[in-house]
Amino acid sequence: MANSTFTILLGGNLAVTDRVRHAIAGSRVIAADSGMRHAVELGVIPELWVGDFDSSDEELIAHFPQVERKTYPPAKNETDGEIATAEAIERGARRLILIGALGGERSDHALQHFLLAMGLAERGFDVLLASGEEEAMPFLPGTKTIDLPKGALFSVLGFSDLSGLDILGARYPLKDFSLPFGSSRTVSNVAEGPVEFHLKSGKAMILARPHDFSGA
Repeated sequence: MANSTFTILLGGNLAVTDRVRHAIAGSRVIAADSGMRHAVELGVIPELWVGDFDSSDEELIAHFPQVERKTYPPAKNETDGEIATAEAIERGARRLILIGALGGERSDHALQHFLLAMGLAERGFDVLLASGEEEAMPFLPGTKTIDLPKGALFSVLGFSDLSGLDILGARYPLKDFSLPFGSSRTVSNVAEGPVEFHLKSGKAMILARPHDFSGA
C-alpha cells in the first residue's frame, strides 16, 4: 500500500461537503475514538481505529466489527488524535488530513490540533485540518496557494512574528509585510479567487471559510 495520504478522523465537528469528500478521496483512513462516527457520514472504512474508546458507544463499535482496533488506557500521555497520527506516520504517511480537528465541545483539543499540525509541518509533513465549514493549513516560510471561491473569508493567524508576508489574490493584498505576534491585521480577508501566500520568516496558520461569503 504505497498511498502516503492519510485521513485522520477526530472527534470535533464535521459538515460533509464536496470539498471534504474531494480532499479525502483515495486516502487511507485511521479513526481516533469517537472520530469513527465520521466514517459513517463519509462512507469510508478505516484501516485502523485507536483510542481508549471512552467516547465511542456500543452501537458505533458494532457497526465496524471488521476494523482493526488498538485500545489504549484512559490514563495515557497522548491524545487519541496524536496516537492516530503517529500510527499513520508509522504506516508511511507524508500528507495528513485531520478531519473533525476544528470546533467541537473541547477547545483544548481544537487548539492542540493546531499545535500538532504546526509541529508536523515543521517536520516536513503536508497537513490540512478540516471541519467542512473551515479549513486550516500550517504556513511556514515559502509559498502556498489555496483554491478558494471568490468572496470566501480567510485569515492568517501568526504563531510568531512574521516577516516578508505577501497575500495575493485577495481584497486586502499585502506585500512584504511584517506582522507582529498577536496582531489581528490579517484576520477576515476576502478571497478574489485562488489566494497565493509568500512568507520569508515566521510561522502561521491559514484559516479559511470556503462557504462563508459574509464578507463579500
